[in-house]
Amino acid sequence: MRMPQRFALIGGGFIGQVHAANLAAHPGCELALVCDIDASRAEALARAHGAQAVSVAQALESDAIDAVLIASATPTHAELLARAVRAGKAVYCEKPIDLSLARARDVVATLSPVSVPVTVGFNRRFDHSHQALKAQVKQGAVGMLELIQMVCRASELPPLSYLQASGGQMRDQAIHFFDLLRWLTDDEVVTVGAMGAALAMPAIREFDVDTSVLIMRMQQGALAQLDNARRTAYGYDERISIMGSSGMVASESQAVRGVTRYQNGSITQPGLWPDWFSRVKSTYYAHLDAFVRHLNGEQVGDLPTLHDGLRAQAIAEAAQLSLTRGEFIEVAEVER
Repeated sequence: MRMPQRFALIGGGFIGQVHAANLAAHPGCELALVCDIDASRAEALARAHGAQAVSVAQALESDAIDAVLIASATPTHAELLARAVRAGKAVYCEKPIDLSLARARDVVATLSPVSVPVTVGFNRRFDHSHQALKAQVKQGAVGMLELIQMVCRASELPPLSYLQASGGQMRDQAIHFFDLLRWLTDDEVVTVGAMGAALAMPAIREFDVDTSVLIMRMQQGALAQLDNARRTAYGYDERISIMGSSGMVASESQAVRGVTRYQNGSITQPGLWPDWFSRVKSTYYAHLDAFVRHLNGEQVGDLPTLHDGLRAQAIAEAAQLSLTRGEFIEVAEVER
């Protein structure tokens, strides 16, 4: 019988609590240690899942740990990633690696000689409908790719404090779709044009946008569009369509229930998920499951790597630069 992978969780905030529940529920994992800057929060989370609350240093030095899941504040990711890898631990690191692309690249470069499994938290790759979309494209269902259209519209605005620390819509929200675009097409973005505005929350106008539209050119010639919104009035809306020389495939917005009601001269369609987390909750567990299978020697092709993290972040940086300058930006410009 295979022994479970023993994890230390670093970060006990909202997403850390999601990961804690998944680690505790997965039959191939043991949530052994929990760390958080707030000791009382670490204690409470550890107690809830039968784990032990310890310091980060104690976790990384422990011989009783096989892997580390980093779900702490973004500015801590790069340092914790480096420390965990150097300690010989496998790492699941929430995105992004760092808010600074230069810092992220430096850290990855220093770690590249160390052979330790690492995955970056682009969990939307593990959405069932997106995976079916990928399979159809890979099978050649639409021929040569020509036009990709993506929508990412959150139902409710995050708190202002979150937006101030998030790194901006391109690095926080859109970056998931930059990764999806690369993964779905097996292609690279070469040029980005972005336009945005603070329409839902004018208070963020000085440092961010909450509504944006992007146009991207792919290396093999296809064009892609992405629109992002921090707030809708109708639920969480995520969809992707891929058109090619012989047709189109689409991963549509998903409804909470599957029944349409016809009554009194009107039609009531199923409503969308109320928020982003309800829609993507299962993908966190699916990503963890894929990582655990990888640690156990299985070939898992969809796992986002450190290279994927850097590539998606480079697109995000180019998009941010485009917002600032009001012009198209070559992704290569931000990678020099």
